[in-house]
Amino acid sequence: MAEVGVDGEHPWDLKVTDQDFYRRLLGQGSIALGETYVDGLWECEQIDAFICKVLRAGLEHKISVLSLLWPVIWSKLANLQSRRRAFDIGKHHYDIGNELYQRMLDPRMTYTCGYWKEANNLADAQEAKLDLVCRKVGLEAGMRVLDIGCGWGSFARFAAERYDVKVVGVTVSQEQIDYGRKQCADLDVDLRYQDYRDVEGRFDRVISLGMFEHVGVKNYRTFMQTVERCLEDDGLFLLHTIGTNTPDLQADPWTVKYIFPGGMLPLQKQIDAASQGIFVMEDWHNFGIDYDPTLMAWMANIDASREELEQLGYGDRFYRMWRYWLLSAAGSARARRNQLWQMVYSKQGLDNGYTSVR
Repeated sequence: MAEVGVDGEHPWDLKVTDQDFYRRLLGQGSIALGETYVDGLWECEQIDAFICKVLRAGLEHKISVLSLLWPVIWSKLANLQSRRRAFDIGKHHYDIGNELYQRMLDPRMTYTCGYWKEANNLADAQEAKLDLVCRKVGLEAGMRVLDIGCGWGSFARFAAERYDVKVVGVTVSQEQIDYGRKQCADLDVDLRYQDYRDVEGRFDRVISLGMFEHVGVKNYRTFMQTVERCLEDDGLFLLHTIGTNTPDLQADPWTVKYIFPGGMLPLQKQIDAASQGIFVMEDWHNFGIDYDPTLMAWMANIDASREELEQLGYGDRFYRMWRYWLLSAAGSARARRNQLWQMVYSKQGLDNGYTSVR
């Protein structure tokens, strides 16, 4: 049992404020759950706990509406992440204003899961994650590093400052490029507005943090082949991605429509298939539970800056959309439906093996 009620006294219970909620939910399924919240038809003090309980009880499998399956079906038929569409996600999500992300994220503007093993705040968790990545691939001064999906340049700046490496980063967001170039202007960092498939050159290390979710299953093999082409024969590749063990959650209809168009969470077997014959997997690390506190910290930052954000044009409807997304994702991570994987690959296997870094 999910132990979730309607108009109950628990903080995770739904408070229905408009009876049209029931008609829309029955007719449209899970996508209507998010849409009716954004429209103000229901309230919930702890959406994260509500979603966690629903997923733990497997209630999402009780709804069999064709419209729920369509995003998944369509993602199998069409290449939603083709070259022609590559820059769409940048315009839709990452280019909606650096003012928003500066208030939501940590001081380094790191938009991926933090590493909370020894951290008790967001800034420390993100620094720990960035350093974990550097240690996993054994960065040394003078190395040339490719950062696929560089965001606002948080990893590039960290690696260049702390490990004295040269970094080339690529992203499909113009806003990220403009901000990142300013942040990295005093370092040996080259950030480019470029699709990953167009990268040229050879690198000692290749890093990709939180970008693989935008690649799409039809392009996983191409992604791996691109990394192989760019990686030196004795190099290492670290892939950091959200993943899922539940095929039904690969493309959530509401998230795909409103937050990440074309987004898709990989299954473990899909990553394995894409890398077969190209790479040797040296390490696989799952710290998906750390996405829960990361998302909750982002939500707390949004709440703390809500008045400022409203003045900047991010009104109540935007706030409700962002709140539903962040807290739903936190609940999914807490329920262990979404994972966070870091994989380390070599081309031919390391002669003396790989020592896992945690």
